[in-house]
Amino acid sequence: VIGVNTAILSPNGGSIGIGFSMASNVVSRVVDQLRQFGETRRGWLGVRIQDVTPDVAEAMGLAAAKGALVSDVPDGPAKDAGILPGDLITSFDGAEVSDTRELVRRVAEADVGRAVRVVVLREGKSETLLVTLGRREAAEAEDTGDSATPPAAPVEKELLGLTLSEMTDDLASGLGLPAGSTGLVVTGIDETSEAYGKGLRSGDVITEAGQQAVATVGDLEARISEAKDAGRKSLLLLIRRGGDPRFVALSVE
Repeated sequence: VIGVNTAILSPNGGSIGIGFSMASNVVSRVVDQLRQFGETRRGWLGVRIQDVTPDVAEAMGLAAAKGALVSDVPDGPAKDAGILPGDLITSFDGAEVSDTRELVRRVAEADVGRAVRVVVLREGKSETLLVTLGRREAAEAEDTGDSATPPAAPVEKELLGLTLSEMTDDLASGLGLPAGSTGLVVTGIDETSEAYGKGLRSGDVITEAGQQAVATVGDLEARISEAKDAGRKSLLLLIRRGGDPRFVALSVE
């Protein structure tokens, strides 16, 4: 047996000869868990990750666009082990990680409660961390992050095709963020800009640039200058929308 049927492609309820199956080795693991526990159990690392695109790789000074880039680390196994936003996961349990899909698969297949070695690239240096995996089913929670339209900002600055305002308590409240939050709020965007094409919208919050926190327009201007001085074509930004963070690389040329 090389696979088990899971579904068929059928526009009218009958078979047209096209079906989908699950690999037998995956089914075997599920059956073993059902026999032992009466349910399936998947490993949980506790990170939000994204693939490394060529422009993100250039902005980070990487030789190749591979690995899994950590955009957020909520409470969980990864945070307890010291993994940080901006870390690039290059190896999991002794196996090279080429992209997010591979990492997700390897984590899900790992035993709950097992301690595994995770290699990350942080500020150009490789670090190995020991992470005790949790259980994904127990960790899954409803995402309550909602996007909101920010109120008008008193002071604005245009950079990278974005109209930006430094975070205030009023802006934070309008975005559903706690008082004292920091970052640069996108209050407007040029729809012909690279930023718009890469999905940035009004209400997004820039919290990091060049893998350093930004709280003022001056901080962002400094990161742009540093990227240019280093000969880089783009700058890596950490964008938060509601509860969802992601990295975006924008050209500084």
